[in-house]
Amino acid sequence: MTHPDQNADATRALWGGRFSEPTDAFVQRFTASEAFDRRLATYDIQGSRAHADMLANVGVLTAQECSLIHQGLDQVMTEISEQRFDWRVAREDVHMNIEARLTEIIGDAGKKLHTGRSRNDQVATDLRLFMRAAIDSIKAELTRLQQGIVGLAAKNADTLMPGFTHLQVAQPVTFGHHLLAWHEMLNRDWERLQDCQSRLNYCPLGAAALAGTTFPIDRAMTAQALGFEGPTLNSLDAVSDRDFAIEFCAAAALLMTHLSRMSEELILWSSAQFDFVDIPDRFCTGSSIMPQKKNPDVPELVRGKTGRVNGHLVALLTLMKSQPLAYNKDNQEDKEPLFDCVDTVFDCLRAFADMIPALTPKKSAMRKAALKGFATATDLADYLVEKGLPFRDAHDVVGKAVGHCVSHECALEDMTLATLQTFSDHIGDDVFARLTLEGSVAARSHLGGTAPKQVSAAAAYAAQRLDQR
Repeated sequence: MTHPDQNADATRALWGGRFSEPTDAFVQRFTASEAFDRRLATYDIQGSRAHADMLANVGVLTAQECSLIHQGLDQVMTEISEQRFDWRVAREDVHMNIEARLTEIIGDAGKKLHTGRSRNDQVATDLRLFMRAAIDSIKAELTRLQQGIVGLAAKNADTLMPGFTHLQVAQPVTFGHHLLAWHEMLNRDWERLQDCQSRLNYCPLGAAALAGTTFPIDRAMTAQALGFEGPTLNSLDAVSDRDFAIEFCAAAALLMTHLSRMSEELILWSSAQFDFVDIPDRFCTGSSIMPQKKNPDVPELVRGKTGRVNGHLVALLTLMKSQPLAYNKDNQEDKEPLFDCVDTVFDCLRAFADMIPALTPKKSAMRKAALKGFATATDLADYLVEKGLPFRDAHDVVGKAVGHCVSHECALEDMTLATLQTFSDHIGDDVFARLTLEGSVAARSHLGGTAPKQVSAAAAYAAQRLDQR
C-alpha cells in the first residue's frame, strides 16, 4: 500500500533539499512516470551495475560499497521479477524507485550510486538498452515471418495466378513470385531496423545532467560493459537525443505499411469474390448474426494497427520539434508511444509469422482468374515484335484483337489462327504456345522474373540469406 507521508519524505530525501514545501499531490501524480517507465527496470539495474563497477574502478566507490550495491540490486531485481516491489508514485520514476529501495536495503552506499550521473543520462541509457533488445526481438519475428513466406513461395513456384495493376488483371505470374515480392519488402524493413540499431548503440552514461561530471569517470569502460560500440561524444546531445526512438518508429511505420498492404491482399484473396486463399479458422472469427461468415480478423487488425503506429511516429516528431537543448520534461512523453509501437509491431509480426505458412492457396481458382482479362495480351505483342513488327504497331494490333474478343466474348487463345491473322500476317501457328498461361510465365526467365525456375532459384537464395542472419 502507498503511504503518502512516507512517499513525500522519500522524495525530499532524494532531491527535495532546495524546496520549502512538498509537491502538490495532483502535480505529483501528473508528473510521475513510474506507472509506465517501470518497464525499464531491468535495463536501469543493468546500467547501475555497470556504473557502480566503473565508480569502484576509478576509486569513487570502495570495493565493499560496490559489492553492497550489487547485492542490493540483486534483491531489488528479485522483488521486481516476483512482483513484490513497492512502486511509489511519490518517487516519480523507475530510477528513483529503485534507488530509494536500494538505499533502504543497504544504507548509505545506495546513496553513492548516483555519483557522476543524472536521471537524464540514466534514462537515455535505459531507453537505448531497451530499444536494442526490442529490435533484436522484432528482427527475430520478422525473420520468422520471412522464412514462412519463402517456404510457401518455394512450394508454389509454378502456381499460376493473375498479376494486377490498378486491381485489374495485367499479366499472369506465379503465387510464389508474388510471395517473394512480400519478402523483398520485409527484407528492406529488416535492414532498416539493423541500421537503426547500429546507430543507437552508443552509451550516454557519463553525460550526467547535460555537461558531464567533475568525477574521474571512465565512460569507455561503462560503454563496453553494457555492450555499446562506445560512449556518445557530446554530453548535451547525449541526454536530449531521441532520434533513435523516432528512427525506430519511422522504420516501424514503414514495416507496418508493408504488413498492411499484405493484409489488404489477404482480405481480398480470402473473399468469395476472389477465393484465392484459405486462412485457417484459428486466425478468423465469425459473426454474431450471420452464421456463414468467416472474417479475416487478423489481417484486418494488422491493417488497422498501422494507423496506430503511424500516429506514434507523428507524436514523437511533434514531441521533439521545438525542444531546446538539453533535456526537457517533455521527453517523459516519449515512452508510452515508443513502448506501444514496439508491442504493436512485435505482436503483428508474431501473428503473421504464425498465419502465413498456414495459408492454403486455391490453385484452381487462381488459374481460372488468370484466364480472365486477357492476361497474355502483352505476350502476343512481344511475339509480334519478335516477328519484326515495331512495338507500337504490335500494341495497336493486339488492342484490336482484344476488342474483337470483348465483342465476341472469347479469349485470345480461343480465336482460330485464321481469325488472328486478320489482325496481322506476322502471326503464325506457333503463337498459341505464347498465349497459354504456362507459356507466358515461362517466357519471363530472367533474374527477378516470374518463370517457375527463376522463382525456385530466388526462393532458395532467399532462404540461404535468411539462414545466415
